[in-house]
Amino acid sequence: MASGDVTAGRLRPGGPASRAREPLTAAQRAAGKVPQRITVFFWIIKILTTAQGEATSDYLDHRIDPPIAAAVAGLAFVVALTLQFRARTYVAWIYWLAADMVAVFGTMCADGLHVELGIPYTVSTTFYAVVLAVILVLWYRTEKTLSIHSIYTRRREAFYWATILATFALGTALGDLTATTLHLGYLASGIMFTLLFAIPGLAHWRLRLNSVVAFWIAYVLTRPLGASYADWMGVPHSVGGLDLGRAHVAIILTIPIVLLVGYLAVSRADVEEPAAPVRQGHGRHRSG
Repeated sequence: MASGDVTAGRLRPGGPASRAREPLTAAQRAAGKVPQRITVFFWIIKILTTAQGEATSDYLDHRIDPPIAAAVAGLAFVVALTLQFRARTYVAWIYWLAADMVAVFGTMCADGLHVELGIPYTVSTTFYAVVLAVILVLWYRTEKTLSIHSIYTRRREAFYWATILATFALGTALGDLTATTLHLGYLASGIMFTLLFAIPGLAHWRLRLNSVVAFWIAYVLTRPLGASYADWMGVPHSVGGLDLGRAHVAIILTIPIVLLVGYLAVSRADVEEPAAPVRQGHGRHRSG
């Protein structure tokens, strides 16, 4: 799932489309709008934002009338995505702000089907799984690649963020399904999804599972993983939680997110810098 097999935006040799295998030019790499190197920091921040989004969404729903809360979250979501689309290149704080707003709004979308419309989690989980599958199929049929290392056009960026929103909605419904409908509880669900999250990485490492496939499986699983732990931390003792309060959980999780994103903005550890040109003529012996 790290950038090893998709360095420079390529699928592994033997992949389905030559366009996906071609190395990116310097101009294409510069136009990339998402992290170019998928490091451990990416996964840590991703899980933290999913958990923070769950806690924030639940807090707003309990403190504000749900339709108003959804409108506020939707507006923040639109503003964050507008910043992301208007940026000329990858900017760490803009990207992760957009991801965090997707987490909040995606949670509300999934919760709205169950809480407001009374749709069972089994149905909403299935619905969002179909939505995600349709988006991925359309993306692949259009662009012949699903690699995030190839997000250097506006259309691919639109497919990417539509996919992200669908994964958040699906993951939220799936986490609630296991915790409540299947009665596993939030902590047990979190542990289960932690183990499941490790499987794609191990399969990629040991069984040579395609890196793009491994990435998207792991990406979907980060949502129920983070949300389950956030719920466990925030809900009352009567339902098996730590009863820290949703607002406190959201604040607690925001602090490491800000610190880690700040680190990436300064260090550029998730940016693939262009290779320095090789200078000719150095190191040669002079005759005589």
